[in-house]
Amino acid sequence: MSQESSSGARSKRGSGEVPAWSEDALTARARGVWTGVDFLPIARSFEPGARAFVERLDFSRGETVLDVACGTGNLAIPAAQAGAIVTGIDIASNLIALARFEARAAHCVVQFDVGDAEALPYARGQFDTVMSMFGAMFAYRPDRVAGELLRVTRRGGRIAMANWTAEGFVGALFRAHAAVAPPPAEVPSPLAWGDEQVVRGRFADRVSSVTCIRRRLELRFPFAPAAVTELFARCYGPTVATLRAADPDGSSRLRGELNRLFEEHNISTDGTTVIPGEYLDVQARIG
Repeated sequence: MSQESSSGARSKRGSGEVPAWSEDALTARARGVWTGVDFLPIARSFEPGARAFVERLDFSRGETVLDVACGTGNLAIPAAQAGAIVTGIDIASNLIALARFEARAAHCVVQFDVGDAEALPYARGQFDTVMSMFGAMFAYRPDRVAGELLRVTRRGGRIAMANWTAEGFVGALFRAHAAVAPPPAEVPSPLAWGDEQVVRGRFADRVSSVTCIRRRLELRFPFAPAAVTELFARCYGPTVATLRAADPDGSSRLRGELNRLFEEHNISTDGTTVIPGEYLDVQARIG
C-alpha cells in the first residue's frame, strides 16, 4: 500500500539546503486552482499516454524518482510498479489524497507529500530522475521551478517533462480560458514550457544535454463532447477557476467555446470523445 505520511520519510527537510515553502499570494492562488476539484476522471483520460511516457524512461529497479506536481499519480504509480523508489509531491492536498487512494488500489508503495514545485522539500541531488507530466508547467514562477528540478536531481541524473504545446489542442483550450478571464500579467503562460527554446533557456548551461520531441497522446472520454465540457466545468481546476471568476456572459461564452473545441477536435465516431493532444517530451541530463 502507499505510505500515507506527509512528513517525508525519504526527504531531507532538516537540511539547510532545503528552501522554505512560503504561502504568498501566488502560491495560494496556484494551490486554490487545484484544491477542491475531483481531477481523477480527467487524469484517467490520458492514463495510457502517461504509462507510455513512463515506459520510455525505462526505470531501473531501485532508481530514486520524484514526480513533481504529481496530481493523482499518473506517473508515480507506474514508475513504482516498474521497481523504482518513488516520491510524488503536489501543492493540492486533495490530489495527494486521490493519489494515495490510487496507489493503494494498485498495490504499490509510493511516498506522497504535499508541497510546492517552487520550493521542493528535498535535499540537493536526492533523486536519480525527476519527472513531471502536465504538472510543474502550471507553477507560476517557472525560473524557480527549473532551479528546483535541477537542485534535487543528482549529478548524472535526468529531468523528464511532458508539457502541453501552444500549437496543440490544450493550447487552444487555454486561449479560450484566457479570453474570458485573463491570467495575472506577472504570470508567464504555462504553455511556454512546451516551447523547446524556452526550455533550453530555463535549463541553460546547468545541464549537459537537452532533447525535446513533440509527441501526441489521446484524451479519451466515454461520452459525447457536450458532457466533456460539463466534466471540465466540475473537475478541471483552470476551468473551474475561470468559471468562478467570469460574469454570466463570460461563463456562457466559455462553455460554448469548450463545446466547439471538443466537437471540432473529436476524432471518435461512436458517440464518445477522443481528442489528440500534442506535448513536448523533454529529457535533460545533469552534467
